[in-house]
Amino acid sequence: MSGLAEEREPLKLREKAYDSFTQHLLANSLHAGQFISQRELVELTQMPLGAIRELVPRLEAEGLIKTVPQRGMQIMHIDLTMIRDAYQFRLFLEKEATAAFTRTAPDSTLAALRAQHEEIIARAQREGTTPEVVDAAQATDWGLHDTIIDALGNEIISKAYRVNSIKIRLIRRELVGIAGLVVPVMREHLGILDAIESRDPARAAEAIAAHIANARNRALGL
Repeated sequence: MSGLAEEREPLKLREKAYDSFTQHLLANSLHAGQFISQRELVELTQMPLGAIRELVPRLEAEGLIKTVPQRGMQIMHIDLTMIRDAYQFRLFLEKEATAAFTRTAPDSTLAALRAQHEEIIARAQREGTTPEVVDAAQATDWGLHDTIIDALGNEIISKAYRVNSIKIRLIRRELVGIAGLVVPVMREHLGILDAIESRDPARAAEAIAAHIANARNRALGL
């Protein structure tokens, strides 16, 4: 048992290092295009150097960092190709996932999702787009998309989607932000829920595709 525990500990450290890195990335502690050393990652994540060294190949494979000769590690750079690729990947996954969700989602789940969105709209109209409302809106926004993807019950798809979501969130943080879009985005989501509640998979897929296209165009400045 002690040997098994020793094998699990490095894995646990690697996962903690990954979680810490992505949290700092999304919390604006790290910026797109920024150069950073392994030592700086140790300081930032408070994880041992060995865990960071083992983490780097995973981050490179996922496209979250790249090693630049003579300069070190660079956080993913946002450009037009990256934006288009990330949103196209998202579109391919979410169209099929939404069609499947339309067929299988329990009415109670849909009612709960609708109530969450309506509450955000009410709060925004009552309180304005305060930081607290924006944070709640962001959580509700991603909560809907994550729920649709996770309902597939496919771990491979969910993991790939989460990596792409990190890229999408970084794009939105750097280029768009949700502060001025809280009510419009929540209403777009309610339109998606209307389509899902109709139990028409084609209609629901079209609704999610239009929503993702709008998000992509905002990121591209169109």
